[in-house]
Amino acid sequence: MPETEAVTDPFPLLGTDAVVFAVGNARQAAHFYRSAFRMRVTAYSGPETGAPDLASYVVESGKVRFVLTSVVTPSTERARLLAEHVATHGDGVTDIALQVPDARAAYAHAVARGARGIEQPYEVTDEYGTVTLASIAIYGDTRHTFVDRSRYEGPYLPGYVPVEPAAGEDRDGSGDLFTYVDHCVGNVGLGEMDSWIDFYQRTMGFTQIQEFTDDDIATDYSALMSKALADGSNKVKFNVTEPAVGKKKSQIEEYLEYYGGPGVQHIALATDDIAATVRGMAAHGVEFLTTPDAYYDALAERVGPTRVPIE
Repeated sequence: MPETEAVTDPFPLLGTDAVVFAVGNARQAAHFYRSAFRMRVTAYSGPETGAPDLASYVVESGKVRFVLTSVVTPSTERARLLAEHVATHGDGVTDIALQVPDARAAYAHAVARGARGIEQPYEVTDEYGTVTLASIAIYGDTRHTFVDRSRYEGPYLPGYVPVEPAAGEDRDGSGDLFTYVDHCVGNVGLGEMDSWIDFYQRTMGFTQIQEFTDDDIATDYSALMSKALADGSNKVKFNVTEPAVGKKKSQIEEYLEYYGGPGVQHIALATDDIAATVRGMAAHGVEFLTTPDAYYDALAERVGPTRVPIE
């Protein structure tokens, strides 16, 4: 990021630090992402490392980092909250952590503009250095944690230990399928989307970059509305989506019903070669939607001339 941008942007972000999941079985989830998504397990925290209440595995691909955490014993407040999250929602995202140059300044800026603080800025330290963290609440039971790791050289956060690569796994990440988190989408209730768009604009200086109305994304029976936002550097992008009135229940309404409230619906991951990535994931058991013939019948009319033959 250019130096001038860090000075002029009132809420500078360095990117998505991690997407944190609460899951029923962190070891099993890490195995899935390693086996199916070809992600590398890079760090671990649990009873063996001095954290008796939780087990957490960090998996990475390019700049994508997922943290998968499950409860070992609900003996602490954080473990009880995580257990409640899984009981209410099933496996799901608890935190979209954002890397910042100054976590204290980011927290103060957001809270002064109406964000609800969950954890005031604090430091955690181990032999690799010090990380400063602070958290604010967003939709549902989700949060943003601001992470300043400028003084840290460890594998993830203090308390985590590095994990050796599995047999045949690339140590340098040269076989990674993904490059970075492109965007995250949050589903909220009917009539709540605009208030969350305002939240991001007001508290973190995001700008709306796109809008989809119920006329844009609709069938005869179901519809939704969505707005897209980006930070000043365009490194972090979010969509906020709400249901629209239709003849039947929309996919957003179904999500809210089955998940038990607002939350992160999906995470979009960037890749340098989408065709090779899809082939690689499918070869390891990931299922993708099939494309009906009618999609290709109307493709030329919809997108115009392409460099790829579509006959």
